[in-house]
Amino acid sequence: MPTQPKLYLASTSPRRREILQTLGIDFDVIPVETDESPQQGEGPSALVLRLAIAKAEGAPVSGFVLAADTVVVLDDRILGKPGDANDAIDMLLALSGRTHTVLTGVALKTPDRTLTALSSTEVQFREIGRDEALAYWQSGEPCDKAGAYGIQGLGGAFVSAIHGSYSGVMGLPVFETIMLLKAVGIEILARRK
Repeated sequence: MPTQPKLYLASTSPRRREILQTLGIDFDVIPVETDESPQQGEGPSALVLRLAIAKAEGAPVSGFVLAADTVVVLDDRILGKPGDANDAIDMLLALSGRTHTVLTGVALKTPDRTLTALSSTEVQFREIGRDEALAYWQSGEPCDKAGAYGIQGLGGAFVSAIHGSYSGVMGLPVFETIMLLKAVGIEILARRK
């Protein structure tokens, strides 16, 4: 079996690291700082793809770099990471009893090109009360998460249904990631000795 090229993950997200580790992929983490502000007139899909590309192409290494960016969208409004308790509670109450979209853009930079993929998942929340939203904020979990919740932790208690990619809601869609890696010759499900 040919040697797989070295892969770098342009993210410090523990969830993205866990997903790649679960897939048995050997990689190193390269933190990349990127201004995540939307540009004038930029839609959510364009935003996550642009940011994923910026992270992948901004990594100070040559070779293969994987990056992703995730946003929560409700009524065409992007819900980013909460700034404080009030911001988080407002987001959670806005999501309460409603369906929203989670978009994750993935980019894979190779020595000669950058490939992208987009994951879109519909997430239905049950009704959430203000006290419950505050208690969730106080757990510390939603502080660094788009839309002020993490589906893989306590925030999963708010989710009544999803249609799409669970791993995409976590921040790195497995299907799209594997397809990008496969397109450049990095086989995840190749026969192993």
